[in-house]
Amino acid sequence: MNDTTKESPKTPLALTAADYVTDFWNDSCSVDELNYAIANGGVGATTNPSIVLNVLKKELPAWRPTLQSLIDGNPTWNEEKIAWKLIEEMGLKGAGLLMPIFEREKGMKGRISMQTNPANYRDSEALVEQAMHFHSLAPNVQVKIPVTAAGIVAFEEATYRGVTINATVCFTVPQAIAVAEAVERGLKRRAAEGKDCDIFPACTIMVGRLDDWTKVVAQRDGIALTPGYADWAGVASMKKAYGIYKERGYKTRLLAAAYRNHLHWSEFIGGDIILTIPYEWQVLFNNSSVEVKERMHTPVDPKIIAELYALVPDFRRAYDEDGMTVSEFDTFGATARTLRTFCDHYHELLGIVRDVMIPNPDKKK
Repeated sequence: MNDTTKESPKTPLALTAADYVTDFWNDSCSVDELNYAIANGGVGATTNPSIVLNVLKKELPAWRPTLQSLIDGNPTWNEEKIAWKLIEEMGLKGAGLLMPIFEREKGMKGRISMQTNPANYRDSEALVEQAMHFHSLAPNVQVKIPVTAAGIVAFEEATYRGVTINATVCFTVPQAIAVAEAVERGLKRRAAEGKDCDIFPACTIMVGRLDDWTKVVAQRDGIALTPGYADWAGVASMKKAYGIYKERGYKTRLLAAAYRNHLHWSEFIGGDIILTIPYEWQVLFNNSSVEVKERMHTPVDPKIIAELYALVPDFRRAYDEDGMTVSEFDTFGATARTLRTFCDHYHELLGIVRDVMIPNPDKKK
């Protein structure tokens, strides 16, 4: 047989997708990056203010004609309206690329997540209103809402109205459980009215951001952790939440995000979850020698959990099922840091739009 006719060896991510129930998504709406992910078995994509900002920075020449057309065609719109319309256009481009998968998988896969305005994290009505708008744009749009106190209210209401949600700004077991319970309440209300309950919600746990926060707390409070132990905080919380989800049979599916190392992929292989992986990490994993094997059901070393649990109070809040009440979600350190980042990046995005709308006359063209 000629070498050119041999089947190319599968990359680690393609093996993960082909041999396990674990799905992976592209953590970006970049066209090139999404095409790479799909070629390697990816079945979805996600966006947030930081992702959209980074895509626009990298691909502004490609998106400038669309942006200029929106500006020229809507002379009364301010930069915020223009920015949101651009976000929609970017999301819908990704939705189109994923539509063949969506149709092939009968809606179970092939979705793109579009995130609601992070500035509305305290306003459940505004979150639901925007969720309904995004839901109307394309059948394979999944709507991201933050896991704040207002977000929990919005998850139930949006689910009741038939929106497929994806919880974001979530880092902990109690947050993940609150999301799943809110979705169940929304589904129960739909079922009581004889409405279709065939939707596929997800709850993201930003595992890397819990690791980040654990390290910040350790440095801030002078806690001497064993080197490397903080890198397991997010993995431990994800595996704890996964066990609870499976035991209780929640409709919602867990999703791992915010990659910092290969544990955030390799430790979840074999789980019935979604991994939303940035392009750079996909390339790294595909070129790695990390063995592709089932690890989701391998417990985190009890010594690691015991040390984190004993020394870091916020890890206890993240790991225990009753570690936080819903009213405490907004002020949890990882939540506050992420909301601030998302809001900052949203305003930076508005600045890029503003620079196109009102070019700086002091700069040479």
